Amino acid sequence: MNICVLGAGGWGTALAILLHNNKHKVTLWEYEKEYAHTLDEFRENFYYLPKVKIPKEINITNDIDIAVYKKDLIVISTPTQFIRHIIESVKHIDLTNRIILSVSKGIENETLMTVSNIFLDVFNKIKKRNIVVLSGPSHAEEVSRNIPTAVVAASLDIQNAAKVQKTFSNKFFRVYRSTDMKGVELGGALKNVIAIAAGIADGAGFGDNTKAAIMTRGMREITRLGLKLGASEQTFFGLSGIGDLIVTCASKLSRNRFVGEEIGKGKKLKQVISELKMVAEGVATTKSTHELGQKLRVELPIIEQVHKVLFVNKNPHKATEILMTRNLKTEH
Repeated sequence: MNICVLGAGGWGTALAILLHNNKHKVTLWEYEKEYAHTLDEFRENFYYLPKVKIPKEINITNDIDIAVYKKDLIVISTPTQFIRHIIESVKHIDLTNRIILSVSKGIENETLMTVSNIFLDVFNKIKKRNIVVLSGPSHAEEVSRNIPTAVVAASLDIQNAAKVQKTFSNKFFRVYRSTDMKGVELGGALKNVIAIAAGIADGAGFGDNTKAAIMTRGMREITRLGLKLGASEQTFFGLSGIGDLIVTCASKLSRNRFVGEEIGKGKKLKQVISELKMVAEGVATTKSTHELGQKLRVELPIIEQVHKVLFVNKNPHKATEILMTRNLKTEH
């Protein structure tokens, strides 16, 4: 296939290399013109994926029209809050019969839309069945080193999910398929908020018991909101749900867990973000999820306290005390 990857962060770069190794023709688009030249000249993503060589056959460009033109598959790998601005610049190109794949994990702040809905909002002529989302426990650093990884591709059209499945799969990257696009998107986005909570617990000096409780009850909140938005409960117990939650809450490679950990140690959000090279999607998604919970009247106690710690400067120990002393109830 002739494929473009929009977004040369760690994940976009890792997937471009994977697709090249799977014998596809790949173009990698980088937003910053100077950094696109750096990537092209040195064939290494120094900022986001150091010490991983980018094959010379991968075309690297800053021209988004060239990147998208006549591509069979368009992979969107930019932070969610920037996606609308980026894809609006190519909405003049006819994408009616292309497959558009989101590998981003977030919910837009202004509209509370998932990425697939942003696509539909901007590209009013594309077919919903041509949108696919790919998510699961998959650190770019590990995928780039051929460490065995499993993810899920979801589309309303199972045949398009199967096309993406076949395009990406190889002996170290296994892709499952699904038709629950909503559930796969929400699992990938919302687990980042719970990962911040897990990081806060780490930074505050709590233990394994605390993290296990956050992950388990956090998954309950993810599922509760997901069901309200029309997702399948079963999806949240798969790779894009519990699988991604485990890796993001537990791994030292997790940016969202790191943000939480630094805040748990006493740093302010602005300071943590300024010191972080990459975007932690969970910070913006916390705002969106907080609003969704209020709008839909869904009880999200952990997410609510994460929102207060991040944006109202609530003390993590006080937030934990509030969670622990809520009215007693049955588990489910």
